[in-house]
Amino acid sequence: MADQTPKNRPLTEEELQDLVASSDAGARDPAGGVGTLLAVVAVVWSLFQVLLASPLANYVFPGDVINNSRQIHLAFAVFLAFMAYPAFKSSPRAYIPMADWFLGLVGAFIAMYGFVFYQKIVDAGGLADDMDKWFALAGLLILFEGARRALGPAMAIIATIFLGYVFFGSSELVPDVIRWKGASLKKAMSHMWITSEGVFGIALGVSTKFVFLFVLFGALLDKAGAGNYFIKMAFGALGHLKGGPAKAAVVGSAATGLISGSSIANVVTTGTFTIPLMKRVGFSSEKAGAVEVASSVNGQIMPPVMGAAAFLMVEYVGISYVEVITHAFLPATISYIALVYIVHLEAVKNNMPTLGNRVVSMGKTIGGMMAFFIGFAALCYGVQFPVGWVAAAAGDAAGLVMAVLIFGGYAALLYLASTVPDLEPDDPNAAEVELPVVGEIYKSGLYFLLPIVVLVYFLMIEQKSPGLSAFWATMLLFVILLTQRPLKSIFRGENETVNAFKQGVGDLIQGLIDGARNMIGIGLATATAGVIVGTVTLTGVGQVMADLVEFLSGGNLILMLVMVGLLSLILGMGLPTTANYIVVSSLMAGVVVELGAQSGLIVPLIAVHLFVFYFGIMADVTPPVGLASFAAAAVSGGDAIKTGFVAFFYSLRTVALPFVFIFNTDLLLIDVTWAQGILVFVTASIAILVFTAGTMGWFLTKSRIYESIALILVAFVLFRPDFVMDRIQPPFQQVEPAMFATALGNATTGDEIRLVVSGPDFDTGETKETTLVLPVSEGSADERLAASGLLLIEEDGLAKMDEPAFGSPFSDSLSSFDFYGDDPVQIASVNAPADQMPKELVFIPALIFLFFIAFLQRARMSREGVPA
Repeated sequence: MADQTPKNRPLTEEELQDLVASSDAGARDPAGGVGTLLAVVAVVWSLFQVLLASPLANYVFPGDVINNSRQIHLAFAVFLAFMAYPAFKSSPRAYIPMADWFLGLVGAFIAMYGFVFYQKIVDAGGLADDMDKWFALAGLLILFEGARRALGPAMAIIATIFLGYVFFGSSELVPDVIRWKGASLKKAMSHMWITSEGVFGIALGVSTKFVFLFVLFGALLDKAGAGNYFIKMAFGALGHLKGGPAKAAVVGSAATGLISGSSIANVVTTGTFTIPLMKRVGFSSEKAGAVEVASSVNGQIMPPVMGAAAFLMVEYVGISYVEVITHAFLPATISYIALVYIVHLEAVKNNMPTLGNRVVSMGKTIGGMMAFFIGFAALCYGVQFPVGWVAAAAGDAAGLVMAVLIFGGYAALLYLASTVPDLEPDDPNAAEVELPVVGEIYKSGLYFLLPIVVLVYFLMIEQKSPGLSAFWATMLLFVILLTQRPLKSIFRGENETVNAFKQGVGDLIQGLIDGARNMIGIGLATATAGVIVGTVTLTGVGQVMADLVEFLSGGNLILMLVMVGLLSLILGMGLPTTANYIVVSSLMAGVVVELGAQSGLIVPLIAVHLFVFYFGIMADVTPPVGLASFAAAAVSGGDAIKTGFVAFFYSLRTVALPFVFIFNTDLLLIDVTWAQGILVFVTASIAILVFTAGTMGWFLTKSRIYESIALILVAFVLFRPDFVMDRIQPPFQQVEPAMFATALGNATTGDEIRLVVSGPDFDTGETKETTLVLPVSEGSADERLAASGLLLIEEDGLAKMDEPAFGSPFSDSLSSFDFYGDDPVQIASVNAPADQMPKELVFIPALIFLFFIAFLQRARMSREGVPA
């Protein structure tokens, strides 16, 4: 083809695998005894993490091993980083130079320093002495070099800049606005390496406790054959539709995203099959690559795994894992719905042909897929009832009985799979493309759903910790990998049981190796990001950043959100998603919440973290560095920069959604009932489809400019009905501050009163404002005021405030005010609830207007003789 010039030719399968390896798992793979040794180390690391997450951990490991598991985790990651990642492109790949052996071994030892010298550090009260500081400095330098190899130079450079700020922040060369007193080498190294504030902080703890098990779970599930099964099923269901390969790419990548935390691996895994087929039906190389990029990158926002971010949010936001994925579910789902619609519109606009000779209606396809997902969700939810019956009947033996029942169910599904041929990867370049028939192939992999059901059951129903949930799901995968081949052989009456078992052992070992190698970059990313987080906690630069952003944005919340998004995109050009999320959320999440409160908008912390995360994943798309776009271009033979720009255009809904859910937290299912949640899902789905139609310039037919603008406005109204209703009928009425107690007494239980508090800043002395949301509890006005913890002093007609008691509801929110200065802290304004019609009424005129646009386009189609 014309675009497959020598410069832009598609890479071979071997070159693609090398691309993924060099990005995710390391490009070096030595043979012989050294290769075996490294494989053993990787397997040991995986097994160590599995045992650490197991209920037997306290019996298998001494207490000091469990307490210092972060150090052991980092030791494995640092050692394998120097073994797997060459220092430079010209460095040898077939063997490991002595310098890398030295750095790997020394780095691993220093990572274990807190474990080896645990008693010495405890006796010193956790403070570094002269020997500690030099070991810590050497450890940081080796860590930065490992991060440079595994993650690229940006991570190491940014961490070095932050570390330099710790030492030289008092220099006159540093601008006054961010200058601080500086720290000694001993204090800095103690903070960064000896305590749990820096390298061994929350991020590395999450990597140790949770992330490894989920990455391993994905690697084992893929090794078992689930990835190929999901892709085949997606193509069987969608491949025959107009633009079918692109639609299958979206659904297949969403499913693969559940088991792969890497957008690059997702692009190459699904893209090697989907991209050639997309080109075959008329997509250009760049558009085919862009569809794969957009769908693969979005795999990271899809619950329940979401890369490592979901587990970090649990720690940073302080809510349960179930709450995190509940809040993340709706935006991720409608984002994928929009992407399917985007590729549908591309196919319709260009009148693309269909693949294969099967004719199946779109309605039946959508109905079948909805039935599957509803059925799967019902299965995950409904399994609790038979489990409860077994637990009641079997008592202490319930665990054993459940294990037998699960294995029985697995054996039954495996027997079903043995009645059909095993799925083999198809050749997308074959002369005749035979699309899989779902009715014929679905039996071959139904048992792959069992570990996912187990995972979701423990996470959502039992609400066990993510680590323990992943442990039980991983244990089931161990069983599947070891037994699926030999049991199929027995069921089919073949005499290959022993060889099949050996193959199963090989699959399990390779899955353990893959899981460990895939974790090297994440382990180093979370450890290096700990230096940045440690700098924030040591220097207090977070508050300085708040002041700087407030100054640059002029206090405008939307402008500030744009700046945060741009910061995420810029940092993400060189940082992996997880590291980017840690850095930006550590610096900016609190700033957004604080400035939002000053603007009168109460922004939930989870909304800000999801906002940062969404823009972090966009960096994998955005030119000039978007790695996923380069990987897709390597598969398609297209231009990488152009692929990135098209992918960014396809991902506009991923850029728009964070701004929407910051201002309309209903999209995050915060404080909504079941009925409201269903309505939000329906209207948000319609809104994202209308927004997509507006930005693509095509609804029922090619849209005129004014129609596209009208569609985007309709989408805005459906997303933000409160914006319109608040202008028709304000939700609050202003009350004089002196009348606050009266307004509090008159309010209905369950209402919210908003107070704007004004007063001098504790640090600067300048007057500032913040907004408090006061839930109205039961009782009299005095009882409600006492429950709030606010201490009012009515003086000179003003509602002055005294410092609230420590631990009271608003003590943290008001801690930055100076209650003992010359100027008082006072209530500047009070907004009491006012009667307002339901904001959902706004949907009616918006939908009528949408039907009017559809009527105009259909009339134009009739006049122009365009078929419907």
